[in-house]
Amino acid sequence: MRRLIRLARRKGSAVGFAVKSLLVSIGVWLVLVAGLYTMQRRMLFPGNPTTPDRFAADLGHMEEFRVDTEDGLTLLSWYSPASDGRPTIVYFHGNGGNIGGRGYKANPLIDRGYGLLLVGYRGYGGNPGSPSEEGLYADARAALRGLETAGVRPSSVVLYGESLGSGVATKMATEFSVAGVVLEALYTSVVDVAAGQYWYVPVRTLMKDRFDSLDRIGDINSPVLILHGDADRIIPFEHGVELFQAATEPKVFKRFEDGNHLDLFDRGAVDDIAAFIDALPPRH
Repeated sequence: MRRLIRLARRKGSAVGFAVKSLLVSIGVWLVLVAGLYTMQRRMLFPGNPTTPDRFAADLGHMEEFRVDTEDGLTLLSWYSPASDGRPTIVYFHGNGGNIGGRGYKANPLIDRGYGLLLVGYRGYGGNPGSPSEEGLYADARAALRGLETAGVRPSSVVLYGESLGSGVATKMATEFSVAGVVLEALYTSVVDVAAGQYWYVPVRTLMKDRFDSLDRIGDINSPVLILHGDADRIIPFEHGVELFQAATEPKVFKRFEDGNHLDLFDRGAVDDIAAFIDALPPRH
């Protein structure tokens, strides 16, 4: 009898320990979820808030270009006018850094005679405000309207979206009739990327900023060029494939063998971009 009592106590202790462990695990998970929810915008928009220097960025030949957003912010971008008859590229960069870190992409495009507007986002590069999905769309609209005021019509604009900026470019291409769209290292949606990285968290319910490009890309009526490396470990290559399939013609897909998220220009992407832009039909 005593043995049975001791055995029962042991089993009870084991069950109690298991229950306590489960409760602790649930508590830790809830704290993790709450932390991710609270910090999500800092994680999604970690860009450098320091005001960049054009000369230090090897972009001293560009000029400052300020625009006012619909919600009352004045934002700084950098602009280089196009050579006669050449289109202007409106460049929406990714979530890291700011426009000061894009000289290695900007200069090869400027050297080919294209106009270039490096769009500065709110909360990035010394600009006021805090970034969000709707905020970046407002910044993009202000940039395009500012260009139009400067005499550059949307019909002579090529939208270029890099990584996070691909969602901004996709959205703008559904609102403005532009000459073409270039999307580099793109995603079906930010939620899809986060769900793949944080599979243990209900991100589809919790995320505030979604950038749902897959739902929008079929509404673009301009030619589209998609650039994606098949070794991209940040945004899987399959995202680019799925978006290409959803896009309407005319469209071009460029796969970079062993290309990762950040090295497509090192692999000759600028030549593909130039070939695409130079083949665009004139728009009026």
